Amino acid sequence: MNEAALKQKVIDCLQTIFDPEIPVSIYELGLIYETTVMPPLNNVQIVMTLTAPGCPAAQVLPVEVERKVKEIEGLNDVQVSVVWDPPWNREMMSETAKLELGML
Repeated sequence: MNEAALKQKVIDCLQTIFDPEIPVSIYELGLIYETTVMPPLNNVQIVMTLTAPGCPAAQVLPVEVERKVKEIEGLNDVQVSVVWDPPWNREMMSETAKLELGML
């Protein structure tokens, strides 16, 4: 599988993971800052944030991301990094997320 197809599978997977407090995927919320597939080993690096440093999901959400993405066939290793800069804000949400939350 080529790099672009593998990256799309990762994005599709991220769209199935939801913030436990907000009924929108973490991808649409803008919590995923970077998704990098590194050939030829097909390792994946995901840089993400949370809605706030004190977020109750801070301990479980990155673990869930790693676990679910590792299930994608063709991937070798997955590394998830949580960063706080730039800080997340509502402008990072997609229009789909804003629509689902009644913000449009």
